[in-house]
Amino acid sequence: MIERRDFLRTAALAPALLGQEPAPKPAAPFAIGVATYSLRAFDRAKAIAMLKELRVTVVSVKQVHLPLDQPAGAKDFADAGIRIASGGVHSLRKEDEAARAFEYAKACGMPMLVIDPAPELLKTVEKLAKEHDIRAAIHNHGPEHRHWRSAKEPLEAVKDLDPRVGLCIDVGHAARAGADVVAEVAAAGARLLDMHMKDLRDLRKPPYCAVGEGAMPVAAILRELLRIKYAGGVNLEHEIDEKDPLPGMKVSLAYLRGVVAGLQER
Repeated sequence: MIERRDFLRTAALAPALLGQEPAPKPAAPFAIGVATYSLRAFDRAKAIAMLKELRVTVVSVKQVHLPLDQPAGAKDFADAGIRIASGGVHSLRKEDEAARAFEYAKACGMPMLVIDPAPELLKTVEKLAKEHDIRAAIHNHGPEHRHWRSAKEPLEAVKDLDPRVGLCIDVGHAARAGADVVAEVAAAGARLLDMHMKDLRDLRKPPYCAVGEGAMPVAAILRELLRIKYAGGVNLEHEIDEKDPLPGMKVSLAYLRGVVAGLQER
């Protein structure tokens, strides 16, 4: 008998094996995008060309592609038909770093910052988010991080703050921290503002792999996002193949798009 997970993987990848990809269903409330850290080995122009080849129109942009002192570079993405939905991860340890990050986001026309803030800066982050009307999503970094290991710690930290301050759940780091990712998505609810999607063969440790080839419960995560009516981005963050990421990214995006299409047809 064919295992359910193998069936889902085969169904999702079948169009890609034929040289096609399932078109994203417009009814999905969230977008399948890319965290441009996936393309960290390439400059902005090359990264944009690669995003167009991947048929990606939404990104969470890394500073290597849009430095703090080059906010005008955001126009290059817009001219290519690519919307910058968020940017980061910005490490915020001082008040002036936080202020500069929000000023940068405003100059870029960016509606959200993905951040790794010192806990004592959260009130400052809240103040800046309200002042600039820019959302701030705390990114978890796995068991090595002092404060933000999975979604549980930042969710507790922001529960009494303005709703513009929330979470960017990195599913790979959350899983490595021992979290039930689907349960953390459900618990985050409206506080979930952004997501970095990746896969691992063993959820507790690297190596990473193309999405759909590992143990991450991708379909269950996406189903939960649909259930909570999540309207942010599901941004592929391809940790491997730094010098040649496109083949793995194509497989990952085809799988994600295929699973979303299948879930919507139910």
